[in-house]
Amino acid sequence: MTDVKSLARKAAYAARKEAFARGQGQAAEILADFLAGHAGVALSGYLPIRTEIDPLPAMIAHRGPVGVPVIPAPATPLKFREWSPGCAMEDGGFGTQVPAEGAWIEPAVLIVPLLAFDARGYRLGYGGGFYDRTLQLLRSKRPTLAVGFAFAAQEVDEVPIDAFDQRLDLIITDEGLREFA
Repeated sequence: MTDVKSLARKAAYAARKEAFARGQGQAAEILADFLAGHAGVALSGYLPIRTEIDPLPAMIAHRGPVGVPVIPAPATPLKFREWSPGCAMEDGGFGTQVPAEGAWIEPAVLIVPLLAFDARGYRLGYGGGFYDRTLQLLRSKRPTLAVGFAFAAQEVDEVPIDAFDQRLDLIITDEGLREFA
């Protein structure tokens, strides 16, 4: 399965790079409109790296606490530190920046980055399993909404999965919102 996912990631990176070059259209506005229905709820977003679609406008517009992921150690669930525009940042590893200080939050809604997704609601991530572990942990405690955020061009026929992979509840792309049953 590792080799299958590795090949899928290579193709997904290329597709995302092409989509990124075309621009994200109204994707952030679609995301912000969806999140408006979750005002006051703790939200996890992410600070985009490389060719990831940019959720920052929606995160800034959110009415409620916003956190970004922090990787505490390999093969562990993520933690989320409260973030706001202009807060002091530091290196978070893996090419990311994280808030240098701030409260830890436990999000009920997560904006999840990805390389590819399919019509079943599965996503292909970077291979560390951080979001799968995190969603499993949070969902064991209470309802937790996983919102994939991607370019429509990142959709593939079928994401290779194993028993550990967690499904998204919905995906928001530059073409709109799709819920998964």
